[in-house]
Amino acid sequence: MSSAQIALLGGIAGLTIFLGLPLGRLRTPLPRMKALLNATATGILIFLLWDVLAHAWEPIDSALSHDRAGSAAGKGAVLAVALGIGLLGLAYVDESAARREKAARSFGPGTAAAGELNGATARGPAGRLALTIAIGIGLHNFAEGLAIGNSAAGGELSLAVLLVIGFGLHNATEGFGIVAPLTGQRPSWGYLALLGLIGGGPTFLGTLVGQSFVNDTLSIAFLGLAAGSILYVVVELLAVARKSTLKVITTWGLFLGLVLGFATDAIVTAAGA
Repeated sequence: MSSAQIALLGGIAGLTIFLGLPLGRLRTPLPRMKALLNATATGILIFLLWDVLAHAWEPIDSALSHDRAGSAAGKGAVLAVALGIGLLGLAYVDESAARREKAARSFGPGTAAAGELNGATARGPAGRLALTIAIGIGLHNFAEGLAIGNSAAGGELSLAVLLVIGFGLHNATEGFGIVAPLTGQRPSWGYLALLGLIGGGPTFLGTLVGQSFVNDTLSIAFLGLAAGSILYVVVELLAVARKSTLKVITTWGLFLGLVLGFATDAIVTAAGA
């Protein structure tokens, strides 16, 4: 199988994220349905946070078990810095966007109304949250692409193909997680496509890089960035959940999201076994 074919398969694995995006076009979801969707997205992202940190820690733990303290310390520092950049970077970006939105509203109610009628673009808390989720998932998917490319570069083509299948199924649930905050706002198809490219496109890019460049430190850095950004999003979504009076529905959604995350990850693990 050629490098171009492996890269194409990596792109397909990333594009499955689009399968969940149409849920963002739900016109008028019931309050219970919206609470369930937001909570399920939160559960998926909590699982992703655990999964990303577990994969980032593997090479550090391996270095420690082989008495390579220097290597472990260096990789640990990369993880800590990347985690901080991902977490604090999104906090600063989100705060800056909120200030610009507040300034735009000060020009008059017409400007604010135009932003609302825009159907959830990058304006508005829901649009910013969806974009933030897409960025965090995109960083995570770049690391998944690296795994696909590394497998192909090592001659393990069957493993690479199986990883494509597993990651493709996993990414389909991530698309749902991206648009959960947008339900009821009718975002444009163009904006949904942009979110899909941000979240799923890095899988293709990671596959390209992974075929020609195998490096644990690079993988740790992107996993750290992903973990930081996902952690920020989880905190934001949990804040939304706390405002809901539908505690039982929210709890069921969190449980469902975690189950979906573990179920799709089990497919990837079985593929690599």
